[in-house]
Amino acid sequence: MKFNVTDTIKYIGVDDKDLDLFESQYVVPNGVSYNSYLIKDEKIVIMDTADKRAVNEWNKNLEEALEGSLPDYLVISHLEPDHSANIQALAKKYENLKIILNKKTADMMGQFFDMDFSSRYVIVQEGDVIDIGKHKLQFFMAPMVHWPEVMVTYEQTEHVLFTADGFGKFGTLDTDEDWACEARRYYFNIVGKYGMQVQTLLKKVANLDVKAICPLHGPVLKENLEYYIGKYDTWSSYKPEDDGVFIAYNSIHGNTAKAIEKLENILKENGAKKVVVTDLARCDIAEAVEDAFRYDKLIIGAPTYDAGLFPATETFVRDLKHKNYQNRKIGIVENGSWAPMAAKQIQEILKDMKDIKVCDTVVSIKTKANEENVEQMKELVKEILE
Repeated sequence: MKFNVTDTIKYIGVDDKDLDLFESQYVVPNGVSYNSYLIKDEKIVIMDTADKRAVNEWNKNLEEALEGSLPDYLVISHLEPDHSANIQALAKKYENLKIILNKKTADMMGQFFDMDFSSRYVIVQEGDVIDIGKHKLQFFMAPMVHWPEVMVTYEQTEHVLFTADGFGKFGTLDTDEDWACEARRYYFNIVGKYGMQVQTLLKKVANLDVKAICPLHGPVLKENLEYYIGKYDTWSSYKPEDDGVFIAYNSIHGNTAKAIEKLENILKENGAKKVVVTDLARCDIAEAVEDAFRYDKLIIGAPTYDAGLFPATETFVRDLKHKNYQNRKIGIVENGSWAPMAAKQIQEILKDMKDIKVCDTVVSIKTKANEENVEQMKELVKEILE
């Protein structure tokens, strides 16, 4: 896909429609884009490159956008291979190309390339400005959003913010889908652990006059920027986005599933505004993580397995801990035919998580839910909805 961000800033990225797993773990049914941009002025600047899967198409897009001119600078916003695979070939082709990067990026370059670029480095620090003609590029460090060397670039004349992986989403640019869903799944699984660092970056750029956001994945954002920035503020401060109950469960032979169905009905009868139910063994765990962060209440339904947790449940709960899950109310439903242990295992994982309120009532089932369990469900529902 080719388009102009402005009259002087061109998109030269590539859609990857055939990628099955992003970072070898996240399902991307609609692929992903590797975004790259070209700024044409007295000096010509390339903003990042692309993944090795996109080398040929990216080179073609770059050549067409250059129209016979030679690039003066390459800005490296983020060194992860899906954005940096073309750097060495680019440096060999254009011998006078200068590379704009920060010190942390410079320190890491040797880990990725077997060519010494150091004589061509232009190392920038927080707030530095490089004048390329009518355009002026200002740099802000964004460590751990989501790698330590990340920086963002603000073009002062046309008010364009290049945000590295920030504000990115899964899906190619020609995919017609809601931005928030796949941007949310992307954020919480890729960046979610680093909410404090995202908050720091948002504060750095809060007073900039931003008219367009250019991420390294997903669409260029130009309209209603308050909406997108507001989402990032909510997500990175670990505030619930919606009032609702997310139920994530596993069921080995169907008995836990029947209990969860009963619990869902009790929740709705008692005024729960929204109830979302997911079978962890049959869903994308990354999507389950996304929904856990989206809603303010979570119920985990788990059978005991080998005196511990069912594998998909354990993966889900440990992923939440790893992604810094916090500021939520959680209820537990466990099942075990002779020695229910799931609640104890879940509580052990949750105990060190920040601002997590675990409901006192635990629904503890032995094989099939009975009348006593139904009463426990009613108590749990009162507790989680209060």
